[in-house]
Amino acid sequence: MFYFVSGGSGSGKSEFAENIAVELYHKEKKEKRERFFYVATMQGTDSETQKKIERHRTMRREKGFTTLECFTDLKHVNLPADCTILLDCLSNLVANEMFSEHGVKEPIVEEVLQGVEHLLEKCNHLVIVTNEIFSDGCEYDKITKQYIRNLGILNQKLAKRADKVIEVVCGIPVYHKK
Repeated sequence: MFYFVSGGSGSGKSEFAENIAVELYHKEKKEKRERFFYVATMQGTDSETQKKIERHRTMRREKGFTTLECFTDLKHVNLPADCTILLDCLSNLVANEMFSEHGVKEPIVEEVLQGVEHLLEKCNHLVIVTNEIFSDGCEYDKITKQYIRNLGILNQKLAKRADKVIEVVCGIPVYHKK
């Protein structure tokens, strides 16, 4: 099962996605922790992101995930077959691929899609978290517009590919594809 969870900053999407992943994992009745993964994509580059990373670690501490940090090159993540994966979040992965020294730079969309397909081949369940950043109406510089365009294309393609698409608004899940 492939879930695609979107929402604005602070909407509750990460906690919602974690709970979906926990439920899916426990439905499999697997006792082995090595089959339950949180793929973290945020790099702690400053105190603000470090605080956010720590908050997310605290939120999932008792949920039984094995955390893998994967900032770029998702298609080479080594995971066992038949696992449950939560990837949080696509927005950071796209930024890392575009802007970090180890990122692919171009073609971002194809690189990330190949990475997601790699995960889907490995797992029984995949939950991906992404951000809804397209509604603010602000004018941005060229590179930021390219980032938004890449993320928008990926969100569309992955939403089509997903079994379920949920937008979390103020902590309330809105199902777009059941």
